[in-house]
Amino acid sequence: MGKVAKGIKCSVSGCNSEAIRSLPTEKVVAAGLKVSSSRRTYLCREHYKQFKRETKREKKVEKWRYKP
Repeated sequence: MGKVAKGIKCSVSGCNSEAIRSLPTEKVVAAGLKVSSSRRTYLCREHYKQFKRETKREKKVEKWRYKP
């Protein structure tokens, strides 16, 4: 049973919602979110959507790079 299933809170500063995802802190900080965590960052639904919007272009470029 992981920390998200146990009911950990969102790691973004000022947010107190339940987390739904766990991501590496480096990726979340690169997306522009202010976090207060060391190794893993836990995101609620709202901040996970924001993370996906911010990294959408980067994912597209990476996909193009490795396309055969």
